[in-house]
Amino acid sequence: MEDSNLLKKFSLRLEQLEKMPRIDDSKTITEVIKEKGFSRRDFMKFSGLAAASVALGNLGFDLKPAYAHAQILKIRMAKETTTICPYCACGCGIICHTDLVTGKVINTEGDPDHPINEGALCAKGAALFQMINNPNRITKPLYRRPYSYKWEEVTWEWALEQIAKRVKETRDKYFIRLNNKGQEVNRVEAIAHVGSAALDNEECWLIQAMMRALGLVYIEHQARI
Repeated sequence: MEDSNLLKKFSLRLEQLEKMPRIDDSKTITEVIKEKGFSRRDFMKFSGLAAASVALGNLGFDLKPAYAHAQILKIRMAKETTTICPYCACGCGIICHTDLVTGKVINTEGDPDHPINEGALCAKGAALFQMINNPNRITKPLYRRPYSYKWEEVTWEWALEQIAKRVKETRDKYFIRLNNKGQEVNRVEAIAHVGSAALDNEECWLIQAMMRALGLVYIEHQARI
């Protein structure tokens, strides 16, 4: 009964508005509605649906389950995989939802079961989806040859082989066994290493051990620069 009275009041108010001219005294509300491509009956239908929605909410109907259902439709049939945020060393847990047909990531969100972040994410972690689905993302190694002005794509095998080859050549050429005092130092000053903030403690330990074994003394971290 309340909904019926509400629609009657709305219809009466619409009729009053139709008789009122616009500011330029040339077009009524009905003429404007017809120009937009739908009839007065269509306008009444849309208005009735909106009024009914408001009335249902006021009558105590809980619409939250419907909203929640609409939100999960996107990931309902997706594969769920847990991973770690790649940005910093905090190691926050993230849930990735992958489309079963295309194999592409369609959603990322914080993992509520992860002991570190418990579902919360910083601005960078929350925007991880944009990094995954980005046409500008570089997925292959790029190499610029000496005196060249452009970068070219190379294979991972070629890039890793070149890195290992040049590290060995540089170490063999500039390896210092004794210093000016005749003391044994076994170091290399021609190579430096810069760590990444995305490395965790275990990875940092492995890199430190490797760099020290090569004889490096210039070992720095990105967070200190």
